Amino acid sequence: MKPREQLLLAVVGTLVGVALLGLLIKVAVVDRVRSMDASIASARGALAKLKDEQRAFQSADDKLKSFAKTTFADSVEQASAKSGEMLTKIILQSGLHELEFSRTPFGPHKLRGGEEIGWSIQGEGVLRDVVDLLFLLQESPYLHRIENVNITPGEAPGQVRISLRYLTLVLEPMPAVSLVDLEPKFTLYSPERKIYEELEARDILRPYVKRPPPTPPGMRPASAAALAAAASATPPGPESFKIVSLSEWAGEPEIHVLDLTAMKTTRYRAGDALAGGQIALVDFRPLPKPGNEALQSYSRVIIKIGTEYWAVERGQTLADKYRLRVDQLPESLSKL
Repeated sequence: MKPREQLLLAVVGTLVGVALLGLLIKVAVVDRVRSMDASIASARGALAKLKDEQRAFQSADDKLKSFAKTTFADSVEQASAKSGEMLTKIILQSGLHELEFSRTPFGPHKLRGGEEIGWSIQGEGVLRDVVDLLFLLQESPYLHRIENVNITPGEAPGQVRISLRYLTLVLEPMPAVSLVDLEPKFTLYSPERKIYEELEARDILRPYVKRPPPTPPGMRPASAAALAAAASATPPGPESFKIVSLSEWAGEPEIHVLDLTAMKTTRYRAGDALAGGQIALVDFRPLPKPGNEALQSYSRVIIKIGTEYWAVERGQTLADKYRLRVDQLPESLSKL
């Protein structure tokens, strides 16, 4: 091989060697650097996501603690007792009569992160006082929800019946916060109460009173005194006795019956005679309301007449009693 050819071959070999060396460097160094850059970028993305999740967790934890500070207590028993005491104070503060309102506890219902408890409230009063009650319940500073509000005309002019459910939550586990007695933000004298005055001004719940028939010619209309005397001579029927309160104290049920003629309330207990039978028990199961199954009724008195069981819903008169089928009986009676 000639010297020139040898030189050319050496040059070509050198170039090939340099190219292979460069390729090796690229594979060993450059690609490695790129892989490290990609790993660093992925780590930075994961770190940013972790920081976002940490901020979201901190925000959620702060919000949970703020909710926890508005709960009644950290146990179901204490929360039920404290919320029941608050409801009684609000009823009296609204100008309503405590005996005219029943407060039936229900729950607890297990939920994710806590237990739900509440009260079924039913009663009757003047429209303005009932609106005050709704306002104070809605503006209660404690964690709560109001549902199933039902308002219907009452027995007397200007009176309305109301039923609702007041629910609250006991958190589990309870965050480490200090619980204090909360004061409502608004009172009955706050400007925010005036928003509700439209309900009173329109008086949309006033019951319709049919016009009396005209007096036949030649007859004098009966005087009020004569009508009152005739009414007093007739003994009061079952429609004159109204179930105004169903409650339970220290495990003993109590039934308050209002004599609409004498306007006197009498207290009964299980075993007492009532409506031609004997009081069996007070039933606090939520059931469809007779005559309007779209609504729920949360309490009734069950009376045993002969071998049959009859029920009168809270807010109804003894004339509204209805016979219970076997499948409608509470478990304690269906086994008898």
